Amino acid sequence: MSSNAAYEDLAARFRRIGVIGDALGILHWDQATIMPDGGAAGRAEQLATLSVLHHELLTAPEIGDLLAACEVDGGCADGDDWRPANLREMRRTYLHATAVPADLVDARSRANAACELEWRGARADNDYRRLLPSLEEVLRLSRDMAAAKADALGLSPYDALLDTYEPGARSAAIDGIFADHAAFLPNFLQEVLEFQASRPAPVTPKGPFPVETQRALGRQLMRTVGFDFERGRLDVSHHPFCGGSTGDIRITTRYDEADFTSSLMGVLHETGHAMYELGLPEAWHYQPVGGALGMAIHESQSLLVEMQVCRSRPFLAYAGPLMQKAFDGSGPAWEVDNLYRLYTRVEPGFIRVDADEVTYPAHIILRYRLERALIAGDLSLADLPGAWNDGMQELLGITPPDDGLGCLQDVHWPSGDFGYFPTYTMGAIAAAQLYAAARRDAPDLEGNIAAGDFAPLMAWLRTHVHGQGSRVTGDDLLTAATGSALDLAGFQNHLRARYLS
Repeated sequence: MSSNAAYEDLAARFRRIGVIGDALGILHWDQATIMPDGGAAGRAEQLATLSVLHHELLTAPEIGDLLAACEVDGGCADGDDWRPANLREMRRTYLHATAVPADLVDARSRANAACELEWRGARADNDYRRLLPSLEEVLRLSRDMAAAKADALGLSPYDALLDTYEPGARSAAIDGIFADHAAFLPNFLQEVLEFQASRPAPVTPKGPFPVETQRALGRQLMRTVGFDFERGRLDVSHHPFCGGSTGDIRITTRYDEADFTSSLMGVLHETGHAMYELGLPEAWHYQPVGGALGMAIHESQSLLVEMQVCRSRPFLAYAGPLMQKAFDGSGPAWEVDNLYRLYTRVEPGFIRVDADEVTYPAHIILRYRLERALIAGDLSLADLPGAWNDGMQELLGITPPDDGLGCLQDVHWPSGDFGYFPTYTMGAIAAAQLYAAARRDAPDLEGNIAAGDFAPLMAWLRTHVHGQGSRVTGDDLLTAATGSALDLAGFQNHLRARYLS
């Protein structure tokens, strides 16, 4: 078989695999939003069956043979660098999949689905002991997954999981970045708190803020950013996320009638994820190279929209009057300067998704340390609450009063997503770099934002990030767009500029 024929066969197979992945995405969205609890057993069966089918198609012996046939000469047309990149991503995906036996895929899918459902009740009831048995099973299977991938990929168990979410990332490099930032944070946080204390405290708008009004405002600002409601929707879940399928992007949030600010920024955060998904190269849909590059770049897009843009003065100059009108507000609480102080208020808190930009990395550093210890077997789940509380005290000087404000708050571990957490702070660093580069290349960008015009920003991101898919590595993408690979100094400079002036 010629390399071109082998490549076309591979492309057809990966398209089928991609469509099954989309079906799984919609089933997961439905499970998290509108599925009745009584459907849990059937949904676990559906997810497990499709996950095993997806795995079987991906690990078929013919895939390896076709990859070998393609790679004789790269399997690409002259001058086309997308096909070689697609082959590279096919190979990476195949190696990850063939490392894991089908029975482990089946067992893990079932355990994750059951544990996520148990987590909802345990979190609502603040009952970690209730979650512990199902979480033990998820951790056991995640360790098995890590061991299997480590053997096949020549990595440590944790790095094998990390590579699933962020290709090429290694804990040794993350250790250095996080150690540097953990050393920077205490003194900087103290400086910020002292600076804040010297300025007028923000006035909190008074509710209640009806859920329907919050939803309407969120949808309005999603449209401003560029979200296409013909290709997606906004719903409610226990934990905000962006999911769905190709061309059908599902965003979720949760509402609090006493505080509209958290939900609104959560919606805008997830809209950043959605804009990335909607901007991926259409010509390469259902091919590995056409997918998101990795979760660090994915998180950079959500944090660029939420943190870099939507908590800025230019954006609040546009959105503040819309907020005031939506909630029929009046007085100093609705002035733009007050809203800016409110949205950039720094205060150590217990909940990661509500954390400010300064303290958020501490939440991630804590989870990174804990999940590495859990995967390595150096920390038991029985001891997790205590270790969590000790870490919060060390990093932020606060101790959660209960597990609902501590180790029960995130869905990631009950869903089996060990290795995901560090990508949040890697994404925050990348977001600062990318937005600085976009402002450099488009000097009127902040004026556009103040006018509610996101088109120039989205056009820049389409060119430099979204439209690149997985054609290049994360460091190569950042270097081409910003002039350097992941750069902690740029993020710290951004923090100084925003929070000390």
